[in-house]
Formats: sequence, C-alpha cells, structure tokens
Amino acid sequence: MTKKLKIALVHDFLKEYGGAERVVEAMHDMWPDAPVYTSFVDYNLLGPHAERIRKWKIVESPFGSSWLMKKFHSPLRFLAPLVWNQFDFSKFDMVISSSGWYISRGIKTNKPTIHICYLHHPPRHLYGYQTAMDWQKYWPIRMYGHIVNHFLRMYDYETAQNVDYFIANSEETKRRIEKFYRRDSIVIYPPVEVNHADLRFKKYDLGITNYYLVVSRLARAKHIDLVIKACQELDKPLVIVGKGREENYLKSLIINHKSNIRFLGEVSDDELPSIYQNAKALVFPSEDEEFGIVPVEAMGYGIPVIALKSGGLPETVIEGKTGLLFDELSVDSVVSAIKKFEQKSFDKKQIINHAIKFSKERFEKEIKEFVKKNILIN
Repeated sequence: MTKKLKIALVHDFLKEYGGAERVVEAMHDMWPDAPVYTSFVDYNLLGPHAERIRKWKIVESPFGSSWLMKKFHSPLRFLAPLVWNQFDFSKFDMVISSSGWYISRGIKTNKPTIHICYLHHPPRHLYGYQTAMDWQKYWPIRMYGHIVNHFLRMYDYETAQNVDYFIANSEETKRRIEKFYRRDSIVIYPPVEVNHADLRFKKYDLGITNYYLVVSRLARAKHIDLVIKACQELDKPLVIVGKGREENYLKSLIINHKSNIRFLGEVSDDELPSIYQNAKALVFPSEDEEFGIVPVEAMGYGIPVIALKSGGLPETVIEGKTGLLFDELSVDSVVSAIKKFEQKSFDKKQIINHAIKFSKERFEKEIKEFVKKNILIN
C-alpha cells in the first residue's frame, strides 16, 4: 500500500490576492489537508477571497499577530530570516514553498524532507527590477534599503542553495534563477482559469461595452497611468478593475473624463467574467512581469491583449495572433499600440485555444507528475 505523503505549503504572506496567491490556492486544491505556513495573514485586505482562505489550515509565524508586521512588513523585511526559522517541518515528507519577494524558501528543512520551491520571481527590490513602492525616492529610505538589501542578497543566495528543486513560473524566471542563484529549474506555468464554455456568469452591468480593460493591482510598477492618458487622448472607454496604493492618484487623472473611464475596485470572481467578455481588449503595461496571469485569463474569454514587450509576456502574448506587444513605457507607445490594434482583427477561437495551454488542469497534472518523479528519486 502506498504511503500517503505529508505535504506542507509555504507562502510569503497572505495580504493581497494576486497571481502568486492563485498558485497557492491551486496547490491547496490539490492537497486540501496540507497546512499553509506564512509570515502573516491580513484578511481585511483579501477582499472577496478572504472567505475561502479562512477555511484553510493556516500556520502564521509568531510575528503574524503583530500589527507592525502587517503594516510595515516591507521596511521590516530584514526580519525574514527570523520569520522562516520559526517553523518546524520535520514531520513532513515534502514542503512546497511559493516564494517571491519575502523569501519564504528560507525555511529550514532536513533530510529526508524534500523542499520544492515554486519561484514566482527573485525579490525584485534586491536586483534592480521595478517594485510597487518607490523606495529610492527619499535618501534616508534609500540608504536604509541599500544596507538591508546587501545582507538580504546574501541571505537570498544562501537559501537558494538549500532548495532541493526549483520550479520557475516562466522561461524569464528560469533565466533569473540561473543568473542570480546558479541553479537549474524546470518551467511549469501558473494555473489560469480558462475553461468557461459551460459556465453561467453573474452579469456586471456597466452600461457600456467594447471598452479597453485593465485588471491589476493599482501599483506604480503596473504603469496604469499610461493607459488612462492614452485612452483620454484617443477618447476611448476604459474600465479599471483592482485596488492599490496608487488608486487616489489614478483617480485624480480622470476628473474631466468620468463618463469614459470607470474604476470598479475589486470585484468578485463571479462578476469578473462578464467584465472580460464585454471588453474590446486587455491593456497590460506592467514592467518586468515574470509571467502575468491576467493576460492569459483574458485570453481564456477570447479577449486579445495589448502588452508591454517585457519580462515573460512574449511567452504568452503572441504578436498578431493573441494580441500586440509595444516596446516603450510611454503614453505615445500605448496610443500607437491601440491605434494599431483598431486596424486589426483577431480570431477569438484561436485566442481561447492558446489560453487553454495554461489551464489549471494542466498545472495540476504537471505539478503532480513532478512531485511523483522526485519522491521516487529520493
């Protein structure tokens, strides 16, 4: 009789619901009895997803109950080594860490426990990539950041050497793993909900259709202001889904364009499909995005994507077939891309078929095959 594996999941923190959290949720669906270890949880910021996540068996670090950790986790990132050293995984056969900028792969495991790291990206703030916060804007913070980041880079490299197996979420991340950690990895693309043929969706009546769409955290690195300004210049309708620290600034840009540009905030999974289906195209100007789940999600509804040619996006947005890529982060570049898009036509069925390659079912199959293979090896 085959022994049932004892598996634990680890995630940086549960504060927002984005692509990384979708990966963790897909893994939790595969192993619903697996506890999820994390630095902290803030249900107030998880929006409509909080209800599902409350049902998980979550193990927070001793720092998780502190309001300081929840509010200032970014400047307190030097605590990451202390956070991950608090957990004991000796009773588990396998630990799968879902790791990003809070370096959750820093957990300590000993043989025979196997540690698989699903890496969304090396911490961007350590290697010069765009981040949600402009931490270099003020010199005291910049000096503090340079000092802390120097030691965290050493910690980041050291913890990467303790991982048994790396899984990258894209070819772009695979290249970064090799560059920064000198480690090999395999690519398993994240899970995307793309099988919608037999589902009935809750309608979200905006009173408009055929609009350009943004679905994103409202963060500086997402460059949503470029899309707003481009749509203002072209007098095109724009719908923006998401919340974030840039929300007030972005809303200030549309004071005289309220009839054409709508902010919906965070919407439920039941409402999002109809918003996708009524869109003309998704616009995605995010820089250094390692994969980008949202563009593939849009393609699952047959919606073409206009995206910045950066990071892992050329792996999913096929020029002229599933969307268009633009080269520069500027309003003029976005305007030119939208004008070019208006002159082209796209095959909805072809776009959907491309998106199916990134399905949740495919993700589960590839993850299980990888786990089975490496358990047998060990």
